Amino acid sequence: MRRLLYLMILSAVMVAGQKTAAIAPDSLAPYLPTPASIVTQMLEAGNLKAGETMFDLGSGDGRIVIAAAQKFKANAIGVELDDALVAKSTQKIAELGLEKSARIIQGDLMKQDYSSADLITVYLLPEANKKVTQLLELQLKKGARVVSHDFLMGSWKVTKEITIADDGTGRSHTLFVYIR
Repeated sequence: MRRLLYLMILSAVMVAGQKTAAIAPDSLAPYLPTPASIVTQMLEAGNLKAGETMFDLGSGDGRIVIAAAQKFKANAIGVELDDALVAKSTQKIAELGLEKSARIIQGDLMKQDYSSADLITVYLLPEANKKVTQLLELQLKKGARVVSHDFLMGSWKVTKEITIADDGTGRSHTLFVYIR
Protein backbone atom coordinates (compact mmCIF):
# COMPACT_ATOMS: atom_id res chain seq x y z
CA MET A 1 0.00 0.00 0.00
CA ARG A 2 2.80 2.44 0.90
CA ARG A 3 4.61 1.56 -2.34
CA LEU A 4 1.46 2.48 -4.26
CA LEU A 5 1.25 5.79 -2.38
CA TYR A 6 4.92 6.45 -3.16
CA LEU A 7 4.26 5.89 -6.87
CA MET A 8 1.14 8.06 -6.74
CA ILE A 9 3.14 10.90 -5.20
CA LEU A 10 5.79 10.66 -7.88
CA SER A 11 3.06 10.66 -10.54
CA ALA A 12 1.35 13.67 -8.97
CA VAL A 13 4.62 15.56 -8.94
CA MET A 14 5.21 14.77 -12.59
CA VAL A 15 1.68 15.94 -13.46
CA ALA A 16 2.31 19.13 -11.48
CA GLY A 17 5.30 19.80 -13.74
CA GLN A 18 7.99 19.08 -11.18
CA LYS A 19 11.18 17.27 -12.20
CA THR A 20 11.00 13.98 -10.34
CA ALA A 21 13.30 12.06 -12.65
CA ALA A 22 16.04 14.61 -12.09
CA ILE A 23 15.97 15.02 -8.34
CA ALA A 24 19.23 16.61 -7.28
CA PRO A 25 21.66 14.06 -5.81
CA ASP A 26 21.69 15.87 -2.46
CA SER A 27 17.88 16.17 -2.33
CA LEU A 28 15.93 13.69 -0.22
CA ALA A 29 12.55 14.13 -1.91
CA PRO A 30 10.75 15.90 -4.73
CA TYR A 31 8.73 18.99 -3.85
CA LEU A 32 5.13 18.02 -3.18
CA PRO A 33 3.34 20.39 -0.82
CA THR A 34 1.32 19.13 2.10
CA PRO A 35 -2.32 19.93 1.37
CA ALA A 36 -3.52 22.97 3.33
CA SER A 37 -6.19 20.87 5.04
CA ILE A 38 -3.48 18.56 6.46
CA VAL A 39 -1.05 21.25 7.72
CA THR A 40 -3.01 22.18 10.86
CA GLN A 41 -3.77 18.52 11.56
CA MET A 42 -0.05 17.74 11.53
CA LEU A 43 0.71 20.50 14.03
CA GLU A 44 -2.21 19.47 16.24
CA ALA A 45 -1.12 15.81 16.06
CA GLY A 46 2.31 16.94 17.26
CA ASN A 47 0.68 18.81 20.14
CA LEU A 48 2.53 22.03 19.24
CA LYS A 49 2.26 24.71 21.92
CA ALA A 50 2.99 28.43 21.93
CA GLY A 51 6.67 29.19 22.47
CA GLU A 52 7.87 25.74 21.45
CA THR A 53 10.45 25.24 18.71
CA MET A 54 9.46 23.26 15.66
CA PHE A 55 11.33 22.31 12.52
CA ASP A 56 9.80 21.34 9.19
CA LEU A 57 12.29 19.23 7.26
CA GLY A 58 12.05 19.90 3.55
CA SER A 59 9.85 22.94 4.16
CA GLY A 60 9.02 23.65 0.52
CA ASP A 61 6.91 26.80 0.25
CA GLY A 62 6.91 27.25 4.03
CA ARG A 63 3.23 26.54 4.65
CA ILE A 64 3.82 24.41 7.77
CA VAL A 65 6.35 26.88 9.18
CA ILE A 66 3.96 29.79 8.58
CA ALA A 67 1.02 27.96 10.18
CA ALA A 68 3.13 27.01 13.21
CA ALA A 69 4.18 30.63 13.76
CA GLN A 70 0.86 32.23 12.88
CA LYS A 71 -1.71 29.87 14.42
CA PHE A 72 0.29 28.15 17.15
CA LYS A 73 2.65 31.02 18.14
CA ALA A 74 5.63 28.67 17.91
CA ASN A 75 9.24 29.39 17.03
CA ALA A 76 9.04 27.82 13.57
CA ILE A 77 12.02 26.88 11.42
CA GLY A 78 12.00 25.31 8.00
CA VAL A 79 14.94 23.62 6.34
CA GLU A 80 14.87 23.63 2.55
CA LEU A 81 17.53 22.90 -0.06
CA ASP A 82 15.88 24.52 -3.09
CA ASP A 83 16.83 28.20 -3.31
CA ALA A 84 13.68 29.20 -5.23
CA LEU A 85 11.46 27.64 -2.55
CA VAL A 86 13.52 29.29 0.18
CA ALA A 87 13.07 32.67 -1.52
CA LYS A 88 9.33 32.11 -1.95
CA SER A 89 8.74 31.07 1.66
CA THR A 90 11.02 33.77 3.08
CA GLN A 91 9.12 36.39 1.08
CA LYS A 92 5.77 35.07 2.36
CA ILE A 93 7.06 35.13 5.95
CA ALA A 94 8.11 38.78 5.48
CA GLU A 95 4.77 39.71 3.87
CA LEU A 96 2.97 38.26 6.89
CA GLY A 97 5.29 40.00 9.36
CA LEU A 98 6.36 36.72 10.94
CA GLU A 99 10.14 37.25 10.82
CA LYS A 100 10.45 37.11 14.63
CA SER A 101 8.83 33.68 14.88
CA ALA A 102 9.39 32.01 11.51
CA ARG A 103 12.46 31.50 9.33
CA ILE A 104 13.81 29.23 6.67
CA ILE A 105 17.32 27.78 6.66
CA GLN A 106 18.62 27.16 3.16
CA GLY A 107 20.65 23.99 3.32
CA ASP A 108 20.90 20.26 3.64
CA LEU A 109 18.50 19.01 6.31
CA MET A 110 20.99 16.29 7.21
CA LYS A 111 23.52 18.93 8.31
CA GLN A 112 21.39 20.83 10.83
CA ASP A 113 21.15 20.82 14.60
CA TYR A 114 17.72 19.75 15.87
CA SER A 115 18.60 19.50 19.55
CA SER A 116 16.31 22.43 20.41
CA ALA A 117 13.28 20.89 18.67
CA ASP A 118 10.09 20.18 20.53
CA LEU A 119 8.42 19.08 17.29
CA ILE A 120 9.70 17.93 13.90
CA THR A 121 7.40 17.62 10.90
CA VAL A 122 8.36 15.69 7.77
CA TYR A 123 6.84 14.80 4.43
CA LEU A 124 9.68 12.90 2.88
CA LEU A 125 9.92 9.60 1.04
CA PRO A 126 10.59 6.35 2.96
CA GLU A 127 14.30 6.17 2.09
CA ALA A 128 14.78 9.76 3.27
CA ASN A 129 12.90 9.10 6.50
CA LYS A 130 15.27 6.23 7.29
CA LYS A 131 18.25 8.56 6.89
CA VAL A 132 16.63 11.29 8.95
CA THR A 133 15.81 8.93 11.83
CA GLN A 134 19.50 8.16 12.29
CA LEU A 135 20.28 11.85 12.70
CA LEU A 136 17.27 12.58 14.92
CA GLU A 137 18.07 9.65 17.22
CA LEU A 138 21.36 11.37 18.03
CA GLN A 139 19.98 14.88 18.40
CA LEU A 140 16.42 14.94 19.72
CA LYS A 141 15.83 15.62 23.37
CA LYS A 142 13.63 13.39 25.49
CA GLY A 143 9.97 14.11 24.87
CA ALA A 144 10.45 15.68 21.43
CA ARG A 145 7.72 14.75 18.98
CA VAL A 146 7.94 13.85 15.30
CA VAL A 147 4.99 13.87 12.89
CA SER A 148 5.54 12.15 9.57
CA HIS A 149 3.07 12.60 6.74
CA ASP A 150 2.19 9.37 4.89
CA PHE A 151 5.44 7.48 5.49
CA LEU A 152 6.88 5.70 8.52
CA MET A 153 10.10 6.83 10.17
CA GLY A 154 12.07 3.66 9.56
CA SER A 155 11.83 1.22 12.46
CA TRP A 156 10.66 3.73 15.07
CA LYS A 157 7.67 2.68 17.14
CA VAL A 158 4.57 4.71 16.23
CA THR A 159 3.00 6.40 19.25
CA LYS A 160 -0.17 7.41 17.42
CA GLU A 161 -1.48 6.89 13.89
CA ILE A 162 -4.10 9.24 12.47
CA THR A 163 -5.93 8.51 9.24
CA ILE A 164 -7.57 11.37 7.39
CA ALA A 165 -10.10 9.79 5.03
CA ASP A 166 -10.47 12.76 2.69
CA ASP A 167 -8.37 15.92 2.37
CA GLY A 168 -11.11 17.63 0.37
CA THR A 169 -9.79 16.29 -2.93
CA GLY A 170 -10.69 12.66 -2.32
CA ARG A 171 -7.19 11.62 -1.23
CA SER A 172 -6.57 9.99 2.13
CA HIS A 173 -3.55 10.67 4.34
CA THR A 174 -1.91 9.06 7.34
CA LEU A 175 -0.03 10.93 10.04
CA PHE A 176 2.45 9.00 12.15
CA VAL A 177 3.27 10.52 15.53
CA TYR A 178 6.38 9.57 17.49
CA ILE A 179 7.56 10.68 20.92
CA ARG A 180 11.28 10.26 21.60
